[in-house]
Amino acid sequence: MEGWRLYAGEMVTTQIYSRGILNTNLLEAMKNIPRHMFVPLEYQRLSYSDCAVPIGLDQTISQPYMVAKMTDLLVPSPEEGTKILEIGTGSGYQAAVLSEMGMVVNSIERIEELGIRAQKVLRELGYSAKVLVSDGRNGYEPDSPYDGIIVTAASDRIEDAWMNQLANGGRIVIPLRIKPGLEQLLVRVKRGSQCQDTWYDYCQFVPLLKGVIVDDPFS
Repeated sequence: MEGWRLYAGEMVTTQIYSRGILNTNLLEAMKNIPRHMFVPLEYQRLSYSDCAVPIGLDQTISQPYMVAKMTDLLVPSPEEGTKILEIGTGSGYQAAVLSEMGMVVNSIERIEELGIRAQKVLRELGYSAKVLVSDGRNGYEPDSPYDGIIVTAASDRIEDAWMNQLANGGRIVIPLRIKPGLEQLLVRVKRGSQCQDTWYDYCQFVPLLKGVIVDDPFS
């Protein structure tokens, strides 16, 4: 897509900065990422629009503002090497934003086709984020503890595995379902054996589902 940097810059200015997100590192990261690369060709015209966009298999790439909001809530001032676990890779765009900001990212995707596609785009763009095909409800213990965990699908609960894999002082950002069809962003900070919860925007996400969908070459 020619002129994507112009579209990305306008997206950041009109959709994100104008809504009060002032994190310079985050804004610059989103200006520098070709968002259309994470969107199927037939929907690329919508890549920088103020909405979620289909990416196939009943999944979407989140609205740019929501990506920015959740990232800003996750690690307001990340240091180089901050470790993040993402639950729900989807297109891979969220992982790209975190990587562009200097974070070390493990991302879990339950649909193998999406995971392979996202990993390919991330590699093409030079990001080292690792995509794992697995059930995100279990997290990924081998690389824990994580400084932050971001859940990019609507969940009814915060899994024990996530809390166990979160470093002390770390944050989970999650769209927690409060009634059918409606979620609210929750930030949970781990304070030893205690937690501190803060609620933010209402939102709508695709549901977090159990299990793994693996392509069968013989089907």
